[in-house]
Amino acid sequence: MPAWEVETVRSLVGRLALGLAMAAGVAAPATAQLNDLVSDTAFRVCADPANLPFSNDRGEGFENEISQLFADALGRELQYTWFPQGMGFVRRTLLANRCDVIPGYAQGDELVLNTNHYYTSAYVLIAPAEGDLADVESLSDPRLEGRRIGVVAGTPPASHLARHGLLATTTGYKLMVDRRVESPVVDMLDDLTQGRLDIGVVWGPAGAPLAREMSEETALEVTPLLHEEGAPRMFYRITMGVRPGEDAWKRELNSLIRRLQPEIDAILRRYGVPLVDDMGTGLKAEASR
Repeated sequence: MPAWEVETVRSLVGRLALGLAMAAGVAAPATAQLNDLVSDTAFRVCADPANLPFSNDRGEGFENEISQLFADALGRELQYTWFPQGMGFVRRTLLANRCDVIPGYAQGDELVLNTNHYYTSAYVLIAPAEGDLADVESLSDPRLEGRRIGVVAGTPPASHLARHGLLATTTGYKLMVDRRVESPVVDMLDDLTQGRLDIGVVWGPAGAPLAREMSEETALEVTPLLHEEGAPRMFYRITMGVRPGEDAWKRELNSLIRRLQPEIDAILRRYGVPLVDDMGTGLKAEASR
């Protein structure tokens, strides 16, 4: 399952996974030795091979393009280790020294050392553009009562739907899957376009690009959730994850993020990723040209 949603459950399983890694003997070496693990000839990335719009093994996702951007800036060859997102991903990739960076990590994750964030995004509502719910901006909107709603189970919007008493007519889609064989967000959007749902709630960087691709016959309206009150929050700052203790490598990546931010934003906007300000209160303004 992709990092954009797995991060919502990683805070619950992170300590367990790290413990398993240490028990298996693949925990990172002492801090003094960590810098020796980072390749100086390749930009080594671990990613999901079938997780569009984020990444795939044909280089067609926006994280693929961002990774290539970083590799070019470093003057290094881009090398991938492919592994499905889900339980054991970090333990069997980054902590096993099969790569040096994992793109797409939510800020504050305890299993990795986070770089500075390179974008902030939010969960979104997706509805048929010609429908009566196209202008809904909040899960507290009374028009959602009794309507058929789709949500990825276990994600933050599900808590808000429960608070507003909307679960009775909500369909849950799987959170942690192998995208090589299952695509819950694609299934949700297909249900929307086929009239089996009235509205869907999904992580914006996943849903918005896919909605744009699928809306040739049935136009879909995408609205970031910027007005939800109470926990959990609907926006997340997205970083790159490196091994704990690799502070010098983190600082090098932070410097690249600052320098490459305009190019990063351009890639994300081209894919249709909704970008919001760092506090999740409004859309991020485009840089003046």
